[in-house]
Amino acid sequence: MEFRCIDECSQCCIEREYYPTKEFGKIGVLILPEEKSRIEKLAKENNIEINILPRIGISEDRNSNPTKILAYQMMGIEKNGNTCPFLDTSGKNKSPHGGFPCKIYKERPLACMTYPLIENDPITLDQKCKFCKEHKTADENLNSEIESLLKIKEKMITNATFIWRFATSIGEKEDQAVLKSGWILEE
Repeated sequence: MEFRCIDECSQCCIEREYYPTKEFGKIGVLILPEEKSRIEKLAKENNIEINILPRIGISEDRNSNPTKILAYQMMGIEKNGNTCPFLDTSGKNKSPHGGFPCKIYKERPLACMTYPLIENDPITLDQKCKFCKEHKTADENLNSEIESLLKIKEKMITNATFIWRFATSIGEKEDQAVLKSGWILEE
């Protein structure tokens, strides 16, 4: 089965999830350090306000904050963290598959190019994706997604002693009491 977006779907650009647990808040679109300034420039050119937070950091000392950031995350525009700021939800145009178009599609982050692929060996697709729910698997038309995922994985390789995750404190209103903010050391 060849992967393709489901007609009129923009779910992956709208819905954000809690990861790794609810206390960390919702995660944004993964942005590599070398992508950050380009994404900020694209936002400025499109007159779009974005919020980029750290996502994964490393250090050699467990008693200090990270000394290097491996990845950032671009948060959604809604208070609950949903909806990518580059998703054109108010325009009349639609994407080729009928969903909302991305204003930076040709220059989108590697993480967006990777989706719905979450693992390359064996091929594992995100089961929250509507295509994946309907078809369970895809074995064709994933070459660019695999290439993008491998680039991201390469950037995540580290010999650092400590890995940190950034808690966004962003989530649904009913979850505010459990949400944390700032760096949390992975144990």
